[in-house]
Amino acid sequence: MNRRSDYSKDNIELRQQAERRLAEKTEAAPEQELDQRRLVHELQVHQIELEMQNEALREARNTVETTLERYAELFDFAPIAYFTLGRDGVIRQTNFCGEKLLGSERSNLVGRHFVQHISHEERHLFNLFLEKVFTTDGPQRCELTLQADHVPGWIIIEASADASRQSCLATVLDISDRKRNEQELQLAAAVYLALEEAITVMDENDRIIAVNRAFTKLTGYSADDVIGQTRSLLKSGRQDNAFYQEMWKKLNTTGKWQGEIWNRRKNGEEYLEYLSINTLYSEKGKIIRRVATSSDITEQKRAAEIIHKQANIDPLTGLANRRMFLDRLQRAINKSHRSHQKLALMFLDLDHFKDVNDSLGHDMGDRLLKETTQRLLGCIRETDTLARPGGDEFTLIMGELQETNSIERVAQAMLRTMMAPFQLKGERSYVSVSIGIALYPDDADNLEDLLKKADQAMYAAKDMGRGRFSYFTPAMQQAAEVRLRLTNDLRHALDDHQIWVAYQPIVDLASGAIQKAEALIRWQHPTRGLVSPAEFMPVAEDTGLINELGGWVFHQVAKQVAGWRAEYYPLFQVSINKSSAQFHSSADKLSDWLEHLESLGLPGGCIAVEITEGLLLDASSVVSEKLLALKSAGVQTSLDNFGTGYSALSHLKKYHIDFLKIDRTFVSNLTASSSDMALCQAIILMAHTLGMKVIAEGVETAEQRDLLIQAGCDYGQGYLFSKPVTAEEFEALLKATQVKD
Repeated sequence: MNRRSDYSKDNIELRQQAERRLAEKTEAAPEQELDQRRLVHELQVHQIELEMQNEALREARNTVETTLERYAELFDFAPIAYFTLGRDGVIRQTNFCGEKLLGSERSNLVGRHFVQHISHEERHLFNLFLEKVFTTDGPQRCELTLQADHVPGWIIIEASADASRQSCLATVLDISDRKRNEQELQLAAAVYLALEEAITVMDENDRIIAVNRAFTKLTGYSADDVIGQTRSLLKSGRQDNAFYQEMWKKLNTTGKWQGEIWNRRKNGEEYLEYLSINTLYSEKGKIIRRVATSSDITEQKRAAEIIHKQANIDPLTGLANRRMFLDRLQRAINKSHRSHQKLALMFLDLDHFKDVNDSLGHDMGDRLLKETTQRLLGCIRETDTLARPGGDEFTLIMGELQETNSIERVAQAMLRTMMAPFQLKGERSYVSVSIGIALYPDDADNLEDLLKKADQAMYAAKDMGRGRFSYFTPAMQQAAEVRLRLTNDLRHALDDHQIWVAYQPIVDLASGAIQKAEALIRWQHPTRGLVSPAEFMPVAEDTGLINELGGWVFHQVAKQVAGWRAEYYPLFQVSINKSSAQFHSSADKLSDWLEHLESLGLPGGCIAVEITEGLLLDASSVVSEKLLALKSAGVQTSLDNFGTGYSALSHLKKYHIDFLKIDRTFVSNLTASSSDMALCQAIILMAHTLGMKVIAEGVETAEQRDLLIQAGCDYGQGYLFSKPVTAEEFEALLKATQVKD
């Protein structure tokens, strides 16, 4: 019901006078515009203050409401008006606040109908309200006006019937000040609706409670469309969840946020707006309102982007031009200097590009440059900057390098992708690329010198026969050549029978029996001798050879464990290390493993797969599915080097890890009173609580073994028992320690 029609004539005249004064000011001379702006500002501020006061009033009401228990002292001195009413609406009891509200002593109020204090126009509303109190469960609420000649005028009455339903306890709140404030807010609202900047007002739950006309003009949504909704209604989908999480983090921390954001109008059209959100708090620090102001900056931004592209972007390829490249390079150098990380600069020059241009024309040359750009972009990280300074030259900035192996991987990928022919005018054209690589700060500590060194390295690559890459640093060039030779040799190592499997026993500490072993890959190079796995395994992972090597090791182990189970111990188990690269590779198929075990009549439990903590924390679905599939097949899992990474207990439980391997760094200095002893005890207790067994690595002394037994460790592995040995030597150990079945 519209209650404005119930205002007194005096209030209506006051409002009309205020409106006339505002109209007179609006029609005043231009020099009065400053006063108008101040008025608008004061009204906006006053509006916000009034909303805060209203919130405070609501909080006060909720605080003072009591449980309706009729203890006389609490009732009388309650800081709010209470009335006990009969079913007929007769006042049976009231408190001091009730006397003050109705302006009469209690003796004069008791026995009178409460409706007599209500304005004549709304007495029927009170009667309906009272009827509902006694016929409906729960508290009822109604807003009414008192007699027109009586102050305060406006009240909110809330009542609920007692158990007997013969009387009710009514709470009456004076809201006259709020009503007067609402009149003032109406004037402020008129100004608010007239503003050209879109305004959205949200409640404490971030639900929209008001918008102005500018909002409707900007978004196409009317107030009815959005009231009760959140601003997520406008989401375009261009920003990801991380963007909004950061926005809300700042909003909830500081109460403010401003920035550019892509939104969508009601008709589906996307637009860029500059959005500013501010939060209003109560005196107790609770959120009352959030007020968002926004304006469309789509065209402004588009114009700025056009200017930016013309100045910084190569129009043919869409890559950074020389100007932007130099700016990005200087920024990358500055960042690398601050973070003490390496930076790689690559110079790429297309080999024989001039021949294509001269023979097929510049249009085909442009087409080749475009396709080259797409090929090169497919080889680099999102954080890298590929640029075309001009002609047939490209540059690549690789910043924030944790390790330098990625430089070579990217260079090799670029060389490979350029080996494929280009289809130009129905003809196949072959264009390779020569790459020069310089490092900051190894080769140069400033932009100019770094450019020179990369350029020199690029020409060195051309001198080597084109279609190659060359480091400027002689030492790195030598290392790259060694790595290349190692890669080539590794490709033939399996066929040449240079790879073999070593076995290191895992001993049951309680009995001293060898019931398990770890399989370790070894490479006996014909000229270099025994090559460390730490040296060749990264090469195997980078080249994809890891899958072939891993499969070969598995077949060797499966055959060996079948014999040892039959000959020595029916539950013998061998653990195999499985790298992250294998888990991520589609070529590594668990089904092949399981089928092979089945063909040998072996259960999944004869194998344990050793993984790293880094893999355990991998959130990818591929890794998760393979880990869970291993468990379903009965293959046990062992977490290697526990304590050196960042394992989470939730992951240990999720994947049902069977064994924890205490890293050798905790075992090497193990003494009875050492902190390492306390750590080992804690790890063992935690593992046993979660139903896991513990294997201690690097056990080299009897003292270490005895302390681990004392701590309750299940298994030990280390040189005290045996170094990794051949299968024949391992079998001799089994004969010496196991009782043949």
